[in-house]
Amino acid sequence: MTPKQTPPIALPEVDDHPVLDIAQLTVSYGHRQVLKQLDLRIEAGAIYGLLGPNGAGKTTLIRTICGRIVPTSGSVSIEGLSNRKKSTLRRIGLVPQEIGLYSHLTVRENLQAFGRLSGMSAAETRDAVKWAEDVTRLSERHGERLDILSGGWKRRVNIAAAILHRPALLILDEPTVGVDVDARNELHEVIRDLTHSGMAVLIATHDLDQAETICSSVGFLIDGTIGPAGPPQALIDAEFAGGTVVIIELRRSLTALQRSALLKAGFSASNGEMTWSIFGDVGDAVSTALSAQLDRLGISAREIRHRKPGLDTLFLQLTRKPAPEPTS
Repeated sequence: MTPKQTPPIALPEVDDHPVLDIAQLTVSYGHRQVLKQLDLRIEAGAIYGLLGPNGAGKTTLIRTICGRIVPTSGSVSIEGLSNRKKSTLRRIGLVPQEIGLYSHLTVRENLQAFGRLSGMSAAETRDAVKWAEDVTRLSERHGERLDILSGGWKRRVNIAAAILHRPALLILDEPTVGVDVDARNELHEVIRDLTHSGMAVLIATHDLDQAETICSSVGFLIDGTIGPAGPPQALIDAEFAGGTVVIIELRRSLTALQRSALLKAGFSASNGEMTWSIFGDVGDAVSTALSAQLDRLGISAREIRHRKPGLDTLFLQLTRKPAPEPTS
């Protein structure tokens, strides 16, 4: 007798769509292309740092993701669904750089107002506010008015208002502008807690220390597209493979001749040209010689120090490179 065969078990298909999937995105203003065939993927639970100089197109990219700009070509999907649909846009939470709250209301009153304005019922709003206060650690301050809170606490309320509907993607535009180091670290903990539930986070920031500390991946938006992208330390190692950054902190501004000499030597300026840095294999002998050369040029250095390269070094390296020639 032939044994009866058991039919194969039909397993449900696994949804492997990333939370954010941008493919060949191009955005033009007139004849000028701001974004050029840009690709970007962010998986659930990831924290992605969007880095780039002013004017690189970070704001344009965020506005396009949120459906406020219609791209010239390409696509933006949230969990596999086009962001051209209003229902898909509800899967996004946006925290703008400016504090968008009612200063005369308390923390809880603000969250209740945002919940009802978003279309939630009273019961849904009550549950959402409780959850958002807990995950952003606002419960102890829920009865305080916004106008007496510090910048860091206001940022936290801004985040809570943006996640009331439990979005799949949270976008933070310069989330730590105007907050002190302690408040920044506490915001980092809040952001990490959000990703534990699978929420993906996109952070647009100029704070490269922040990006190196909190982001699982970063991407540099340069010349309209994402250039190097990946885990911060992997990008740093790939570009520098060891070596040291020499940093010169100045006591006073440079003359045109002194500035020209540092630029010709390969130094890059930051902090209003009061800080100059260069990457290389530098030992004590080279450092001593550098000090003597600065003295001969009449450059008054407050400090000369060495450190390992970081994302700030990589940023300077990338932004100093000329744009690649177009391929035929």
